[in-house]
Amino acid sequence: MATLFLLLIYLTYIALGLPDSLLGSVWPVMHTDLGTSFESAGIVSMVIAGGTIVSSLVSERLIRRFGTHRVSFVSVFATAGALLGYSLSPSMAMIALMAVPLGLGGGCIDSAMNNYVALHYEAKHMNWLHAFWGVGAFAGPLVMGVFMRQGDNWRGGYLAISIILFVIAILLTVSFPMWKKTGAAVTGKKQEGQAELPPPVDARTAIRIRGVLPAMATFLVYCAAEYTIGLWGSSFLVYVRGFAAADAAMGVSLYYIGITAGRFLSGFLTAKMSSARLIRTGVVMVMIGGGLLFIPGPFFMPLVAFFFLGFGCAPIFPSMVHETPARFGENVSQKLMGWQLASSYVGATFIPPLVGILGNNTSMMVVPILMLLYGVVLFACTERINKVAGAGKSKP
Repeated sequence: MATLFLLLIYLTYIALGLPDSLLGSVWPVMHTDLGTSFESAGIVSMVIAGGTIVSSLVSERLIRRFGTHRVSFVSVFATAGALLGYSLSPSMAMIALMAVPLGLGGGCIDSAMNNYVALHYEAKHMNWLHAFWGVGAFAGPLVMGVFMRQGDNWRGGYLAISIILFVIAILLTVSFPMWKKTGAAVTGKKQEGQAELPPPVDARTAIRIRGVLPAMATFLVYCAAEYTIGLWGSSFLVYVRGFAAADAAMGVSLYYIGITAGRFLSGFLTAKMSSARLIRTGVVMVMIGGGLLFIPGPFFMPLVAFFFLGFGCAPIFPSMVHETPARFGENVSQKLMGWQLASSYVGATFIPPLVGILGNNTSMMVVPILMLLYGVVLFACTERINKVAGAGKSKP
């Protein structure tokens, strides 16, 4: 039973990843069918990002009131409904409207699942959880591709993925009793017969906990780094290294393969290495990967660098997430989880476009420069957290 429940959690996180990579893969056809401009994808992306930030910030209040299991169900159901709306949308206005529940659902389930796994499972499961997000992000375009080969049927692709998410939502409702048996649903009380959780910590007290601000900065900078390569890595390979566009796309895929493979491997390494050591190793690999991008030479050198960057990125986010309750306390972990994930969405949403503006006005060599800079900032922030928070709970 416990194994089936864990598999359901993994499946839910695959569901979180499924829609994340869809818009970019179908937009060249989608915007033409809807009669809207190519750049209007940025509007949709910003609406989704806004929803994820808002829902991450309010997730603690919702989870304490309704429980992780109910919030997860509603979030997956809202995401499925939004994708169903995409498949039926007659206009760009409808797409933008459906982006609201898509963002709100994604932010809530991300925060809820991360905190639940951090509280109730070992570090290896957190790494594997995020690896399964990569599986979902990889599988989404594959499913869409099947329908796109049938007369650019992007509506059918969105409908199919919507049905998958509705099925997962139904499985979540069936699993409600399992949540009570596995551990606290984080509703403000533990299981029947156990002591109540401590009362929630107010925002003013939480922000004063030592290590919280460096932790939020780490999430912001980490996601800025991850999405900088994801968005501009191909442009760097084309305009700086002279790659053909198709070869550049394959190069970026090596980066994502590095992240996914690295997270599966990190899950096994948690038996031998602490989360702090995994994070430190990952940050050093990010700096090495950034440095390799400066080296002129054979065509495979930047490809090796991209894989190094992905492999280095792999353990940072899940290990930071898993350490949140241990470092700051279980009573404040859900609040801080929401704050940290909101910070990550800010970094992923706003910094990569600024990198594009900077690269357009100077050179795409800004990519390796920034990757090194990101690595230095990540090292400083994570070492600061290790110093002030340590392995136990921090004090305000």
